Amino acid sequence: MITVDQLARQLSGEVVGNREREITNAKALQKATSDDVTFVADDQNLRKLGKCLAGVVLVNAERLATAQQLMALSDTTFIVVADPLTAFVETMKFFRPQRERPQIGISPHAHIDPTAKIGPNTNIHPGAVIGPDVVIGRDCDIHPGVVVGAGCQIGEQTTIHPHAVLYPEITIGSRVLIHANAVLGADGFGYRFEQGRFVKIPQLGTVRVDDDVEIGACTTIDRGMIGATIIGEGTKLDNLVMIGHNCELGKHNAFVSQVGLAGSVTTGDYVRCAGQVGIADHVHLGTGCTLAAKAGVHKNIPDGQTHVGTPAGPIDEQFKVMMAIQKAPEMRTQLRQLERQVIELTKQLNELRDQMTESLTEATAA
Repeated sequence: MITVDQLARQLSGEVVGNREREITNAKALQKATSDDVTFVADDQNLRKLGKCLAGVVLVNAERLATAQQLMALSDTTFIVVADPLTAFVETMKFFRPQRERPQIGISPHAHIDPTAKIGPNTNIHPGAVIGPDVVIGRDCDIHPGVVVGAGCQIGEQTTIHPHAVLYPEITIGSRVLIHANAVLGADGFGYRFEQGRFVKIPQLGTVRVDDDVEIGACTTIDRGMIGATIIGEGTKLDNLVMIGHNCELGKHNAFVSQVGLAGSVTTGDYVRCAGQVGIADHVHLGTGCTLAAKAGVHKNIPDGQTHVGTPAGPIDEQFKVMMAIQKAPEMRTQLRQLERQVIELTKQLNELRDQMTESLTEATAA
């Protein structure tokens, strides 16, 4: 429990309302009650504030007046901060303190090859397997069931969660976070079709993950056939993402769950892919481009563009196509009406032609 005044001092915020009010929890806007603190970080949440029951709201100075108007009938207290989202995260840390990093060192129940080199203050948990010639930097955490193959190199302050697998000769940078059951360095899907059967092409490359990357649970990154599959600095991959062999991702990309990249895809920096985007092989995604959910991409995307649909196209063009598809039932009805009108007009024209022919015949005979 904490008072509004105490919280405001921790957040360097200004109180508007009851400073002595006690707060017991931090909750989302829709679920907060009179003893809770919540936050408003954008106009979308601001519009929902009228139905909010929170006792305390974190808000910036720009939105304070509107927030007060929307909650004029309640006794809500406001804490004015520069960045409500950052302040709310700090508040959540107070109410949900994280466990301290354990200092277990190297467990006797881990299997570590004698040739492996482990940096100081690194934890190797029970059941982990560290292969020959592995190098692991300082302040790392290798959790139970992790397998680090021969010749892998891991930087400093990197965490690998349970049952993740690094195949041999993989390079991981510093401050990398690899979640449970991720697999890095499995063979790329490469085959030749000869004499009626598939023949495996040796995958002799590697995987390189640069600094500050996060790799989600059950994500897979295949090793290159010749060179390295590269995940650029600061890139964030959600759970269940598939990166094919010889892909090269730029810096600070963000891929949502179930994105799939075929072999040799390349990207610039700051590329964003929403859920279930699929990219064909050898495609390049330009710097700063965005792909909407379920986009199917078969050709290069220029820098900065947003593409949607399957096959993917520029957002403005695709919205026109979507609007046309929505009107298809109405257009179909109109087409049938026009078809009936054409049939009727054709019938009338034929009757008129027959009458004129008959009249001309009679006139000639006379």
